[in-house]
Amino acid sequence: MQPTGIRCLSRMSALLVATLLLTGCGATATPTPSPSVSTDPSTPPTVGPSGSPGSDVTQAPPAALTIFGAASLKGALDHLKTSYEAGHPSSTLTISTDSSAALETQIEQGAPVDVFLSADVTNPQKLVAGGLADGDPVAFAGNLLTIVVPAANPARIASPADLARSGIKIIAAGDDVPITKYAEQAVDLLAGISGYPADFAAKYAANVVSREDNVKAVIAKIELGEGDAAIVYVTDARASTKVTTIDIPPQANPPATYAGVVVKASKHLATAHQFLDWMSGAEAQLILAQLGFIPPQT
Repeated sequence: MQPTGIRCLSRMSALLVATLLLTGCGATATPTPSPSVSTDPSTPPTVGPSGSPGSDVTQAPPAALTIFGAASLKGALDHLKTSYEAGHPSSTLTISTDSSAALETQIEQGAPVDVFLSADVTNPQKLVAGGLADGDPVAFAGNLLTIVVPAANPARIASPADLARSGIKIIAAGDDVPITKYAEQAVDLLAGISGYPADFAAKYAANVVSREDNVKAVIAKIELGEGDAAIVYVTDARASTKVTTIDIPPQANPPATYAGVVVKASKHLATAHQFLDWMSGAEAQLILAQLGFIPPQT
């Protein structure tokens, strides 16, 4: 259940505003061509920078923004940066990624940041509670979980139940990293499924042999064959050609919610808010969907 104060922008409201602008004072509206979406996951959707879905009615002043983003957003942010800068001339994005918990700590310590994009809601809410955010968090994306194993699957893992098998080496992230919290939720839910041992969660925990700084580091260890399995985001698994995936049943797959917040110390508050709003708009949502993200669960 989402904390109070989180807002997801309403596309219906955006469409109403666009309709009023096009039809007001008897003007004749000219249909806008639909954006084309590439079928190649490495290529972002092509969306026109002006008057296209998700573009802002009122443009904030151009500015150079520093964006802190969750490690699982790294590939997506590369595409989003290209699209945003194309549609907002003279604005630039400088992006830094790491675990959401580490980035939140850096902001608390005074790191010069304009927008924080987290793989959870908890870390943005910490900034709100600490008086370090300008406004409430905005939920802009969701994700699901999957199990990854090295491409050759040497441990012969066939189902999530195998994660409790003796001798399996599981790679995980640190306790404060969002993927760890989602993975623990999934493990607890799996333990309640018929056919799973009552001590499934304890056996899973006993098999964890490494704690990494973020989800990208977890994937890297599995790619190198330094572990037998890991629970990661679907988007990270999809981005790797060196892993095989094992599905987690839907009833044990808690959706992750990504939320962003504008940092109060930003020198470009209007432009920072414009970017965060853009993340929830049609243009950014097309890119995120193409890369395997789902809408935020509200």
